[in-house]
Amino acid sequence: MTERRPRLEGKVAIVTGAGSRGEGVGNGKATATLFAREGAKVVLADLEIDAANETLAMIEAEGGTASAFQADVTSDADCKALVDFAIAQYGRLDILDNNVGNSFRKTVVEIEPDEWDEYMTLNLKSMVLTSKHAIPHMAETGGGSIINISSVSGIRSGKAAVYTASKAGVIGLTLSMAGDHGRQGIRVNAIAPGPVFTPMVAWRLSDEQRAYRKNTTALGTEGTPWDVGWMAVFLASDESKWVTGTVMTVDGGSSIVSRHVYSDEVMDA
Repeated sequence: MTERRPRLEGKVAIVTGAGSRGEGVGNGKATATLFAREGAKVVLADLEIDAANETLAMIEAEGGTASAFQADVTSDADCKALVDFAIAQYGRLDILDNNVGNSFRKTVVEIEPDEWDEYMTLNLKSMVLTSKHAIPHMAETGGGSIINISSVSGIRSGKAAVYTASKAGVIGLTLSMAGDHGRQGIRVNAIAPGPVFTPMVAWRLSDEQRAYRKNTTALGTEGTPWDVGWMAVFLASDESKWVTGTVMTVDGGSSIVSRHVYSDEVMDA
């Protein structure tokens, strides 16, 4: 049997939010690690350089190639510097995984205008800024893959107005970019994770709340950051070379059923 070649061999990737908030593995850390395992050279961008360095150590311990870079992706100058670093370090850019984002649970009645602006900038504008600087370099070398991390909250109500609006905006941005840059060989897709257990949510979930989240999925199971990461690997690889402008839900089927359908099973979980 012929040995399988790494799926991302020869490719260079940027993953934003590549560190984890607290102990454990978040979506960015899992994605960056899987990219490296599949042969990509990965630039690990994070506002907290120590978090990026933790991911770097994990990748290097496995024999992968990566570099950590401190960047505030809400800053246009930082986003340009990030892309320039990737080009200087590895000579090209093939993959951009826009993973930075945060949740904020307030209705439009409760939220302050500056809070709205802050989260729309973090969750949505940041992806515009990174893509703005990445796309010209991708186009020069024949194209690439941009993966925007949205959420199932972007396609349903979730009592978090700015989070829902920003994640829906990510989907709209993805569709627009896919149409605008397809003839440059650039594919743009979104991933919409569901109730994935990550360090970002672990601190605020009781055991009962975690069980409830698990039981709102059609599969009755809880997702992990590795599930999101493997979808990103597919979208970054040539296996998805005819896939663009899509929204891939990674949610155990939570978006196709009422979140209350299985709530009576929580006590049995």
